[in-house]
Amino acid sequence: MEKHGKHPDLTKYTGPSRPGEVTSTGRDGAGALHPRSLVRAARITAVGAAPEVAELPAPDEPGEGQVIVRMRAAALNFADLLSAEGSYQDSQPPPYTPGIEGAGEVLAAGPGSGFAEGDRVVVCTPGTLAEAGVFPAAALTPLPEGIGWPEAAGLQVAYGTSHIALGHRAALAAGETLVVLGAGGGVGLTAVELGAALGARVIAVANGEAKQAAAKAAGAAEVLDGADPKALKAALRGLGGVDVVYDPVGGAPGLAAFGALNRGGRFLVIGFAAGEPPQLPLNHALVKNLAIHGVFWGGYLSLDPALLRRSTGELLGLVAGGKLRPHVGHRLPLDRIAEGFALLRDRRAVGKVVIEL
Repeated sequence: MEKHGKHPDLTKYTGPSRPGEVTSTGRDGAGALHPRSLVRAARITAVGAAPEVAELPAPDEPGEGQVIVRMRAAALNFADLLSAEGSYQDSQPPPYTPGIEGAGEVLAAGPGSGFAEGDRVVVCTPGTLAEAGVFPAAALTPLPEGIGWPEAAGLQVAYGTSHIALGHRAALAAGETLVVLGAGGGVGLTAVELGAALGARVIAVANGEAKQAAAKAAGAAEVLDGADPKALKAALRGLGGVDVVYDPVGGAPGLAAFGALNRGGRFLVIGFAAGEPPQLPLNHALVKNLAIHGVFWGGYLSLDPALLRRSTGELLGLVAGGKLRPHVGHRLPLDRIAEGFALLRDRRAVGKVVIEL
């Protein structure tokens, strides 16, 4: 497995045994390095195949600017599902270890990494769904005490997307009206919570009682069902229209919300969980002076990495201060990784799906 932002190499490492296992050296595997040890990892073995669990040789000693992390939890994102299906813009060729974010503690730090053994960190780079990995130090951010592993594991991509989309791209202001599509899912709930924290009036669109209740608890002032796009458009207009649309769904719901935008409104393209982009009428954007912003969080890794680092640091501070409360809807062990993928595929997930390692 490649290093430096690809998948951590699990073929050479004299790394950690399984948590709690005592090896012949007599040291607990949670924090020590042991020869010939194995780590368990999720694996995508073929395009379209369900994830499997495999035992792999643990990764090698860290090199310059690298860090070995004992992963404690990793979050699933829709990008993981699309990549496994071969339809993501950055799909990896199988076999590979999925996961693009997680949290854990440093086992060993290479020269120039800036980290030390025992440091708590969040990780954002491919290959996090393994018990241990070697990662570039640039992919790590210090994790404050008091934030649990599952909550930290799913913070960066979902909250980071909403933080940049609402605060940086849309410049959402207090008193404006924000509509969030897919508001009961992992990324949608973060937009509801952050929008409310910014002082906006948040209208959450979610299907099913559980998702609607979660959106309400996250700070939504109004909750609507999105099953009927025509009815959704009429309901949004009846509530006075909207200033910002946050759309991770696409398709007909996205088009309906676009039609309810007030003049000078902003439309945030987050994703296409419905399977296709909304067919937006650009003549309406012209006449109503609407702005359409695409927001791909991963693109900022090269476009503006400094913005990502600031965003992650601010979000961790908000969580540590109790101003944000990440919603982990599903905690699963690694052996149930296929079930986690199915929750995303079937759109049954409420909040984040986290795999505990």
